[in-house]
Amino acid sequence: MGDAGLTVANFIVAVTGGIASGKSAVTALFSRHGIVIADADVAARKIVEPGQPALAEIAACFGAHLVVNGELDRQSLRLLVFDDPQARKRLEAITHPRIRQLLIKECTDADSPYAIAAIPLLAESNGKHYDWLDRILLVDVTRDLQKKRLVSRDKITEALADKMLDAQASREQRFAMAHDVICNMHDLDSLKHCVERLDRRYRQLASKAGSAKIR
Repeated sequence: MGDAGLTVANFIVAVTGGIASGKSAVTALFSRHGIVIADADVAARKIVEPGQPALAEIAACFGAHLVVNGELDRQSLRLLVFDDPQARKRLEAITHPRIRQLLIKECTDADSPYAIAAIPLLAESNGKHYDWLDRILLVDVTRDLQKKRLVSRDKITEALADKMLDAQASREQRFAMAHDVICNMHDLDSLKHCVERLDRRYRQLASKAGSAKIR
């Protein structure tokens, strides 16, 4: 299922979870432990920067009006594909392979005991093209808490929040693919302790993985 010809670091952990679940807070804590973070959202912005091939493909596929002063009008594109599954698939065919390649490169180049790939839509991909991951960490919250955070964070209506949540994978789908779970429904100290425990665990696993590959 992986992208042929690509090599990866000894041990890579994916951090995933639904919108407004607190993934950024979790990856920030791992970063404080010296772990390199490759973020799919950041990669998605990089691959459509002015002059990038993906930007030209998007303009050819969806219309030149989406490029304003050489830059992608991300909001207009989001509105264009949000309610159109076929349009979304065409966009993903342009962007997702490039995002994966950038994530793999950043993880491969990671100067840390292991690397983390922050991939929000991992469950939505059904794991396709992600067999280069060694472990999956789910950041979990209830839907009610997601909705509350989303409305507060993005200043949107509850109806729009529900629509956004409905477009994502279910908690059950995420649990089915996760090796580890952080319950992010408590205070920051609890979250810090969870990350500290997992960091120790991942360092051990990365060390064992490296030893096995040397042999």
